[in-house]
Amino acid sequence: MTPSPADIASVQTLPQLLAYRAARTPNSEAYRAFDTTSQAWTSLTWAETAQRVGTWAQALAAMQLPAAARIAILLPNGLNAMCADQATLATGCVPVPLHAIDNPGSIAYILADCEASMLFVSHVEQWEKIQAVGTPFPALRAVVITDDGASLTAIPASGDGPAVGSLAQWLAGAAHAGSATVPKAPEADDLAAIVYTSGTTGKPKGVMLTHHNVISDVKAVLERIAPTAEDVFLSFLPLSHTFERTGGYYLPIAAGSCVAYARSVPQLVEDLKTVRPTVLVSVPRIYERIHAKLLEKLSPTPWKMQLYEAAQNKGWARFCAAQGLPTPTPDANSQAAGWMAALLWPVLQALVAKPLLAQFGGRVRVAVSGGAPLSPTIAKCFLGLGLPLIQGYGMTETAPVVSVNALDDNDPACVGKALPGVEVRIGENRELQVRGPIVMKGYWKRPEDTAKILSADGWLGTGDQAEIVNGRIYIKGRIKEIIVTSTGEKIPPGDLELALLADPLLEQAFVVGENRPFIACVAVLKRDEWQRLAGDLGLSAQDADSLNNPSVHRAVLARIEKNTASFARYAVPRAVHLTLEPWTIENTFMTPTLKLKRNNLMAHFAEAIEGMYQKPGGR
Repeated sequence: MTPSPADIASVQTLPQLLAYRAARTPNSEAYRAFDTTSQAWTSLTWAETAQRVGTWAQALAAMQLPAAARIAILLPNGLNAMCADQATLATGCVPVPLHAIDNPGSIAYILADCEASMLFVSHVEQWEKIQAVGTPFPALRAVVITDDGASLTAIPASGDGPAVGSLAQWLAGAAHAGSATVPKAPEADDLAAIVYTSGTTGKPKGVMLTHHNVISDVKAVLERIAPTAEDVFLSFLPLSHTFERTGGYYLPIAAGSCVAYARSVPQLVEDLKTVRPTVLVSVPRIYERIHAKLLEKLSPTPWKMQLYEAAQNKGWARFCAAQGLPTPTPDANSQAAGWMAALLWPVLQALVAKPLLAQFGGRVRVAVSGGAPLSPTIAKCFLGLGLPLIQGYGMTETAPVVSVNALDDNDPACVGKALPGVEVRIGENRELQVRGPIVMKGYWKRPEDTAKILSADGWLGTGDQAEIVNGRIYIKGRIKEIIVTSTGEKIPPGDLELALLADPLLEQAFVVGENRPFIACVAVLKRDEWQRLAGDLGLSAQDADSLNNPSVHRAVLARIEKNTASFARYAVPRAVHLTLEPWTIENTFMTPTLKLKRNNLMAHFAEAIEGMYQKPGGR
């Protein structure tokens, strides 16, 4: 067993971090998960967690895998995923977290590329689909199926493939074999993970993160966010996402906080009310969905919408005053009526803000948003109504957090100041560059790609354009994604798409205009909102031709114009193509981290895009 360091400052590796926590608060609640058999939430203390991890580590040691063997983990968030990760780390092996929603072909590529010795997976059907791809896995020795124990017949290893068995069989086999010598514990410069980035173009690359990278980031975030042993995190962002690994998994171990595993995203609303978390770690999409549902519920009733906007506007003004930000100018598009706008904040708080915060469980003291930009509309809504939402910035290659706002220094237009120990600067083409102990070792078996992004003196090019003002980092867009129109105007599509998605009618959107005379937009409509719009226009929502009706395009463009009022005129889309078919990972239009695959979308909608530019004036 890994010796326990005396204090957090002495922790150098992730196994030491767990040992430190188990020794310091052995009887405190560490993890909470829903048991489907008893239909109740069950808990583990830190001492019980260390004991369970030890059992898994003994089973892994019994396999006598090569030093630093890669262990692929294709599991949903939960106790099994945690144990698989911690046992892998304890035995000096390297976890390779996989996206549970990724397609079998991509998973097969990663298993072969990292030369995985072992795979943990929930269901045998998942393994069968990966096998069916036909990719050879010469290094793969065993596949452990965690959730099909009762019905699974163990398959021994053969020349045709690895041994396949259930979790219970694997653990029992190790116990029967007797105690194995646990391999040497990892050192700070050993790998703590190979995390594959979901490439929007080309094959994913494996980011090599060391224990020093991850522990450095955890310690720096601990200073900025300062979670405590009384905090409860609700874990729902996949553990294959570095943001969740550092911010929602290793950070709570450092702080001694409890992590409750959400049952599923569809049950998230119920779990928020049951668990009542104090800390949320999420991507903006979750807040966008809640915001869209809120508007969908309020918009049919004008007086409710007016009351909501009055509360949001007054709360936002209070927030800006408290943070020393400029006084907001009145919103010309606001529906808040005069007498509602005159209501005192305690009244608006009771009528609007508290019911909204109750949807999050009612006791969130910090909600961290990262992984993608947070739109001004979403920030204004939730901060105005009292959700303590802070935005951060990072990338897989930086373990991942580079910067984050603080509760008492929170400008939602920026991504905060660099973490302690992290250097940032602006390089060529206004690129944000990062240096420090959080920067990756490099890309797995990709020295050429590593050299392109990481300089000899340790500066990592992020690919993001930014400004640094008084230490605060303002992200301006992706260098490679800047659209340059034929008139020479430059438009970052990400910001524009965020503004478009503030409209509850639009489920997804991407904008085009490279070497074109103006910006145009392809959008997926929400079906229920589409039915409402079609009815208002006297059209049949079931008739596919209705999507191409000029009156529909005029109505949608009018809404787009309203939501992009803060943009330069040349950035406002002048033509639109509408569809009802969502873009998903399965149809290859989204990455596993839900980023748009622009090249695939451009190719698929090539004819429609061409058509938008054949119309005079774009309208």
